[in-house]
Amino acid sequence: MVSPSSRKGMLKERVMDLASQMTILPLLFGCLGIFSLFRLLQRIRSKAYLRNAVVVVTGATSGLGRECAKVFHAAGAKLVLCGRNVKALEELSRELAGSSQGQTHQPFVVTFDLADPGTIAAAAAEILQCFGYVDVLINNAGISYRGTISDTIVDVDRKVMEINYFGPVALTKALLPSMVERKQGHIVAISSIQGKISIPFRSAYSASKHATQAFFDCLRAEMEEANIKVTVISPGYIHTNLSVNAVTADGSRYGALDKNTAQGRSAAEVAQDVFDAVRKKKKDVLLTDFVPSMAVYIRTLAPGLFFRIMASRARKERKSKSS
Repeated sequence: MVSPSSRKGMLKERVMDLASQMTILPLLFGCLGIFSLFRLLQRIRSKAYLRNAVVVVTGATSGLGRECAKVFHAAGAKLVLCGRNVKALEELSRELAGSSQGQTHQPFVVTFDLADPGTIAAAAAEILQCFGYVDVLINNAGISYRGTISDTIVDVDRKVMEINYFGPVALTKALLPSMVERKQGHIVAISSIQGKISIPFRSAYSASKHATQAFFDCLRAEMEEANIKVTVISPGYIHTNLSVNAVTADGSRYGALDKNTAQGRSAAEVAQDVFDAVRKKKKDVLLTDFVPSMAVYIRTLAPGLFFRIMASRARKERKSKSS
C-alpha cells in the first residue's frame, strides 16, 4: 500500500515531468522555426546575389555555356555572351531577350578566340565597356582531346593548353584589377573530374584541367582579402558535343560522340548546379556519380590501386579499338 507521502511525491514528479515537456516542446518548435527562417533568408540573399549582377559567360553558344546563359538570364542577371561565332552569339542574345519573363536584361555580345592571346586584352576591355564592371566571370569555353601520348604532336598539347588554361587565365587576369578595385567579384572555372584524376588517352585535356584546378585554387587564397570569390566546378560526363569537337593526336577533329558522353548528364542539369554553386558561393564542387567521386579518393589514399585500374582501362580501350 502506497503511503500518502509517497503518492504526494509521485504526483509532484508527474507535475514536474509535464512542466518539463511543456517547456521543451515550445523551445524545440522555436528552434525549428528560427532555423527555417534562417534558411529562407539565406535563399533570398543568394537569389538577390545574382539578380542584376553582370555575368560573363565564355563558350556561350553551345553545350554547358548556352545552358548557363539561359539559367543566369532567367535569374535576372545582366549577361555578356562570349565566343568565336558572332552570328551564333547574336542569335542566342535575341533568343534570350525574346524569352524574357519578369525583370531581365538584353545580353551583350563580345566575340574573341581564347586560342589567340592577342585578342584577350581587347576583349576584356570591351567586356568592361558593356556595363562598366563584372560581377561574375564564368570561364566555360574549352576543347577536349582524344589520342595516345606517343602519337600526339606537341602542337596539339599547346593548342589544348592555350584554350583550356592560358586563355581563361589571361581573361581572368585582365578582368581581375577591376574586381579588386571594387572589392567585389566572383570568378568561376568550369574544370572537369579529369582535373583531379587522369584517365588514359586524355593526356592533353587532363593536363590542362589539372593546371586550371591549381591556378584557381591559388587565386582563391590570394583573393580572400580582396573579397573576390573563386569557384572551381568539376563535372563528370555531360551530354554535349565536346567529344565530337575534340582534337586528336594529329590535330584533326575527333568527330564522334563517345558512349560515356552520350550517357552523361544533360547540360541543363549541370547548368542549374553551376548556378546553385555560384549563388551559394561554394569554393570547390564535384559534379559526378559515385564511382568517379570514389576514384578521386582512391587516387589519394590508395594510389597503387588507382594506377592498376587505369592501366587496365588503357588495355581494354586499346583492345576495343583494335578489334
